[in-house]
Amino acid sequence: MSPQRVVCALLALLAVQLHTVHAEDPYLFFTWNVSYGIIAPLGVPQKVIMINGQFPGPRINCSSNNNIVINVFNNLDEPFLLSWHGIQHRKNSWMDGVPGTNCPILPGKNFTYHWQPKDQIGSYYYFPSLGMQKAAGGYGGIRINSRLLIPVPFDPPSDDYHVLIGDWYTKSHKDMARLLDSGRSIARPAGILINGKSGKNADGKDDAPLFTMKAGKVYRYRICNVGIRTSLNFRIQGHNMKLVEMDGSHTVQNVYESLDVHVGQCYSVLVTADKKPMDYYMVVSTRFMKEVQTATAVIHYAGSNTPPSKVLPEVPTGWGWSLNQWRSFRWNLSASAARPNPQGSYHYGQINITRTIKLVNQRTKVGGKVRYAINGVSHVDTKTPLKLAEYFGIAEKTFEYNVIGDVPSAARVPALISPNVINAEFRTFIEIVFENPEKAIQSYHLDGYSFFAAGMGPGTWTPQSRRTYNLLDTVSRHTIQVYPKSWTAIMLTFDNAGMWNLCSEIWDRRHLGQQLYVSVISPAHSLRDEYDIPTNALRCGNVLDLPLPPPYINN
Repeated sequence: MSPQRVVCALLALLAVQLHTVHAEDPYLFFTWNVSYGIIAPLGVPQKVIMINGQFPGPRINCSSNNNIVINVFNNLDEPFLLSWHGIQHRKNSWMDGVPGTNCPILPGKNFTYHWQPKDQIGSYYYFPSLGMQKAAGGYGGIRINSRLLIPVPFDPPSDDYHVLIGDWYTKSHKDMARLLDSGRSIARPAGILINGKSGKNADGKDDAPLFTMKAGKVYRYRICNVGIRTSLNFRIQGHNMKLVEMDGSHTVQNVYESLDVHVGQCYSVLVTADKKPMDYYMVVSTRFMKEVQTATAVIHYAGSNTPPSKVLPEVPTGWGWSLNQWRSFRWNLSASAARPNPQGSYHYGQINITRTIKLVNQRTKVGGKVRYAINGVSHVDTKTPLKLAEYFGIAEKTFEYNVIGDVPSAARVPALISPNVINAEFRTFIEIVFENPEKAIQSYHLDGYSFFAAGMGPGTWTPQSRRTYNLLDTVSRHTIQVYPKSWTAIMLTFDNAGMWNLCSEIWDRRHLGQQLYVSVISPAHSLRDEYDIPTNALRCGNVLDLPLPPPYINN
């Protein structure tokens, strides 16, 4: 080969390599039609929210960094939004899908979401975020696989199953909202659903098997509590479960007979089909309720004709058992797969805390009606989404920053009904302490981030409580429980610019104000830190006719 041809071949090879290096991540396209449907998961016909005629909705199966493009058509008679629980939307709170960031999709209209699970893996789900729509369905699973070149810390399972568990009401979501808004309670759930089913058909017999296993094989079960207020215990009759992932983080692979899954949390377990070939029950029971409610689903061993035993494994009692189980969870620091790294360092215990925020939940009455508050403020959504008001420079006309302080005020009774927005300085390492003085369990979620749940315990938090923290390998996650009359402390760096919802996962509490937003602004106003508003962003409220602000600089 002549020298010229050698040079041309090398240049061509270099061009291919450069194109490969700079190629955009793969795209996955979806079209979702959101509509009502009539089903009877608990034997009572009721209207639910379906996506493409499915309840639960379609599952998203993607890989880390894929571009997910979903065109959502709203065929309901009410506004609608979808939120992506646990997806961090790096630099892109525009796609978070909550009332503080997005205008709703009006009836008969559509909106296209475009987001990437940047450097994320694991088990997640999506859900409707407006009003009490989550109680009507509209949810589905999200599976984010590790990229092929990055190994995961266990062998590939024979199959991968998503298990969506949650409490369920036969009241309509609109009736539930009216009850809450009038100061009344939605009471206890009517039952438990597993992937949209209660486990029994109309004549009381078992539904068809939900999953099938072959003897000797290993299976992955991704369990998410998509309910609205009830902690649940998950177990599989006669089988142990090896925990491998939690809220997007690989864990030390401890073995459990059952797992408490609190509202908004997702766990992945490996189950080996090593028992006598017959059918077995998957069992889900309520926790921390006077009367235990239970649902079952059949797991079928291939080739078996033997029905499952009617003797179900017992549900644990007391929240002390649950607290001790949480203490056994550990982050897998040796895993090489893409794992959450929310603060730029795995050594979170060695980072200096720059600010401590204490958030205390409160049940109160305003005007004779029940409201729920954080630090004496009960949040109310604004007609102009908070993020849009901030971006268009009219925040002062829409809401006031920092109505609450870093320490709760004991004097604010009754609670103030107001938009609740706090500032967090960009890239500062902050400790947040949740205190729950009530008798009911709490569960909190933060959009846009993973955090380290460093400690929890009974009573009131004090600075001395830090002596009990796990500062080495607590699991990085996005949703955490707070036990009755107890506290939970989390730590994170606010390095993801945007407007982010921090809310109670107990949905009647969230609906009645137990939430706030965290505004994280990059001083540089740079595309390095945050994307500009998307060209297809919906507008509403006071920004409807405003000109676009200057774009962020590119540096």
